[in-house]
Amino acid sequence: MAIKDITRKPYIVDRDNNVFIGIDYPFRKSDGAEGWFTSNSTTIEAVKSNIRFLLMTERGERIMQPNLGINLRKHLFEQFTDEKRITVQNEILDTFNYWLPFVKIKKLDIDMSETDPIGKNKLSIFILFNIVQDPNTTESIQMVIEGE
Repeated sequence: MAIKDITRKPYIVDRDNNVFIGIDYPFRKSDGAEGWFTSNSTTIEAVKSNIRFLLMTERGERIMQPNLGINLRKHLFEQFTDEKRITVQNEILDTFNYWLPFVKIKKLDIDMSETDPIGKNKLSIFILFNIVQDPNTTESIQMVIEGE
């Protein structure tokens, strides 16, 4: 019977400077060896870019993938209550479970400023996460979604 080696990480160890894992955001021309656009050199940075893209993409915006994204902008001008916070959190968790199943969210904070009249159209999101295959590496991302 085969024995699974659980001591090794299931993804490439990010030690090789010549291996790039995804396009870095914001898009800009590369000056190095990674190709036309600048790229991420570590797995965790590539996952952070994927999370940013997923949070900023509105559902239906991506051609040929109409279910990709989260409709966060529709919540910007609604009254922000505890029920609305739970709704937004559930949308984010459901979308992550479908599109990024390899990411485990440890902490998810949703906030909308109540004191500043301009801040009522800003949605602040803080996510503390790790990659499922590497639970010891924890990273965070903070984003602000603004209305136009």
